[in-house]
Amino acid sequence: MLMRNVKFKLHVTTCMKGRMMMSSGPLRRAQLIAPFGVGALSVIRDGTSVITCGLDHWYKQEGEVETTDIQEFKIFEWRLQKRLNVSHFRLPPDFRKKWRNEEIPNCYLTIPVLRFPKWHYCQTCHTMVELPLSVRGRVKCRECEKNGKTRYVVQVPFVAVCDQGHIQDFPWREWVHESSNPRCNEKLKLISTGGATLAGQIIKCSCGAQRNLGGITTAFPNGSTLLSEKLDKNGYEYNCKGKRPWLGSDLESACGRPLRGSLRSASNVYFAQVYSSIYIPRGTNKVPSELITLLEDPPLSTVINLLSKTGQDIKSSDLRDLHGLLLKPYTDDQINSGLKIVLGKEKVNNEELSDNIEGEDQETQFRRVEFNVLCTEKDEEQLKIRKNNITQYDPTISKFFSKIMLVDKLRETRALAGFRRIFPDNEQSLEDMKALLWQDYEGIKNNWLPAYIVYGEGIFLEFNEELLQQWLKQNKADIEKRIKPLVDRYQQVQQDRHLRERIISPRFILLHTFAHLLINRLTFECGYSSASLRERLYISDNPTFPMGGILIYTAAGDSEGTMGGLVRMGKPGYFEPVVKRALENAKWCSADPVCMEMALRGGQGPNSCNLAACHNCALVPETACEEFNMFLDRGLVVGDISNDKLGYFNTF
Repeated sequence: MLMRNVKFKLHVTTCMKGRMMMSSGPLRRAQLIAPFGVGALSVIRDGTSVITCGLDHWYKQEGEVETTDIQEFKIFEWRLQKRLNVSHFRLPPDFRKKWRNEEIPNCYLTIPVLRFPKWHYCQTCHTMVELPLSVRGRVKCRECEKNGKTRYVVQVPFVAVCDQGHIQDFPWREWVHESSNPRCNEKLKLISTGGATLAGQIIKCSCGAQRNLGGITTAFPNGSTLLSEKLDKNGYEYNCKGKRPWLGSDLESACGRPLRGSLRSASNVYFAQVYSSIYIPRGTNKVPSELITLLEDPPLSTVINLLSKTGQDIKSSDLRDLHGLLLKPYTDDQINSGLKIVLGKEKVNNEELSDNIEGEDQETQFRRVEFNVLCTEKDEEQLKIRKNNITQYDPTISKFFSKIMLVDKLRETRALAGFRRIFPDNEQSLEDMKALLWQDYEGIKNNWLPAYIVYGEGIFLEFNEELLQQWLKQNKADIEKRIKPLVDRYQQVQQDRHLRERIISPRFILLHTFAHLLINRLTFECGYSSASLRERLYISDNPTFPMGGILIYTAAGDSEGTMGGLVRMGKPGYFEPVVKRALENAKWCSADPVCMEMALRGGQGPNSCNLAACHNCALVPETACEEFNMFLDRGLVVGDISNDKLGYFNTF
């Protein structure tokens, strides 16, 4: 079920009537969360660039009668629902066909898409034409047809985006006429002169005006762009019109942010904002977690939702009358208590694990619940954790860790809560991002988000807090001096790009870098590719309740989990050689001494927010890193050339 594909479908009208099929290839469900979620551009099989439509248009079928059974796609993750303020999540609809006369529910569900960008040009005569969002298939060039030739127009490679998530066609007429409100409607042509830069792309108008595209992607430190400031020769700014074509409309809204030109295939056109959660058992001493899971999944969840809408109290007898066989192993008291938990009328122990700590942000509190659970043994259906005796490991390695936990099975839920453009992080709130997914966010009846569930395995490491504190005290001056350029650099980037404020601490850099080094080494030992492994960081500098742990896991298996190769590498006799080799490799990068010296020369990597870390030593695929490969330094792990004791693993 988890491996089923979805299909794209051209969304022809904004009112959802009269949609048509167009050629397309299959797409995995997980890709509808990232990287091809709502508002993302992709290229389908026939070469057409399309944009994924908003959630208003999902789960729709052909015909006047709506027969989709939404209950089949609903999934629940109690912690993530509370974090994102939604009632439930939904799996992207998988594509099914009827086989002969067999009754199959939810057949022929597809994900609607629209053709974007709308501007096209002919590669022979260079004539440009603007087509509707709903046009399907290949379109012939009318100018070439007049000359007896058959040529097809293709979509232009440029779009315009703003940092609030809006996207629109590049303002071709405004740019070539250097006016925010041009009156000329003559034919346009897009001509490539063969240059290596955007200045080699020239836009011409039949009226005689012409202009190259040089600098359209340029941005200034104050947030303005060349496209917005220099488009109009009279000095009028041309800013974002607030267009949201993925919602099937060309309507404009108040925005006013600077526009930036971009290639439609550029990586900064779309950053999916994915929130994830590791499943934590929700049971109590009185109510087993298996019962809670049973009540949250169909068919019992369907009955509970229907009865709760009537306003009456739900009792165990109401559920036994309909699904007595499912509830036979449980008592009435257990069922009634479980109903209170599912309906939010009663808290469970895990929900209160982070409520007593003041001053922590929401994400740290969210992670602390997982941290506390991962530090203990569990044998649940969807979370199996074993603890190895730390004394069984080589003391030269085990002394750096308090606990080494083997996670034989875990469940991760990944939900799409919005997206950003240009920058992966900014000051947009969660509600602002969620609003981008809907045409009428305030008027939606069911508050839900698309999500996907994966199962996997992992190794959880809790660092020795006593040694961490000792390392920080012994090398305080040297550590602060080393990371100061990185902290200063992020503060500068944060101001220039309106990123969120955050604390870049030595503990964070150390654990983050070690996680990357371990991932890179594990790829040689356990058979997983680096792209299939992920990190999950549990870090807090709270003096009363410090937290220092990392989870290296893979979550790319089916509903039964994975094969156990990663867990095996966490066992005594296997784990120590992996860590030793990872640390040995970290001492000398193939780009050294340049890589190590970059720590003293302004940094390197994304936004120059890395010290001694490059593709040859400490970077991993972006899907494996929570921080976009930033805030890394081998120096805090193994020391640098001038100070060997600067590294945590060399201090003791």
